[in-house]
Amino acid sequence: MKFVLASHNAHKVAEFDQILASALTGVSVTGYDGPEPVESGRTFVENAFIKARAAAEHTGLAALADDSGLCVDVLSGMPGIFSSRWSGEGATDQRNVALVLAQLSDVPDEHRSAQFRCVIAVVIPATSDTPGREFSVEGVWAGRISRSPLGSSGFGYDPVFIPEGYEVSAAELEPATKNALSHRARAIAELARVLGAA
Repeated sequence: MKFVLASHNAHKVAEFDQILASALTGVSVTGYDGPEPVESGRTFVENAFIKARAAAEHTGLAALADDSGLCVDVLSGMPGIFSSRWSGEGATDQRNVALVLAQLSDVPDEHRSAQFRCVIAVVIPATSDTPGREFSVEGVWAGRISRSPLGSSGFGYDPVFIPEGYEVSAAELEPATKNALSHRARAIAELARVLGAA
């Protein structure tokens, strides 16, 4: 089965294709060069489906889309869907990280729990033989927020995210280790499980 991934990020397309192809025979993922819809949803699920439906409609192919972000418990799950633009217009990774650390400056270590969450939406258009199908899966990577950035690899909030069971940040992990543990890897693994059982 061939899927189009609703992303212009070639690195992400390759990651999806590699993980799914290794888990399922005959499944491949290609990139998407169509228009990007406005992500007007209020949840990761809503935004993922907005992107997947747009890609499926534009290409006529079965489509995948993911939406992900950092959810800090004491901030009521924020930054959440606003993770990439948490510090406002012109947001950068550094500014977003600095704002989260400032918001948690008085929060003791035992209350700094957080999770990276990734939702993957799947939209399979109807054909003359089969009805259309839509579903979503989620991957969660639990951890806590450090008091200052640690490490120089990774991106986004990786330097301040200490994964559960580790004493180093996501930005200090070996890339292969991080990719195996991440919320996206967990969501893709769940997607492979669901597709394999279908």
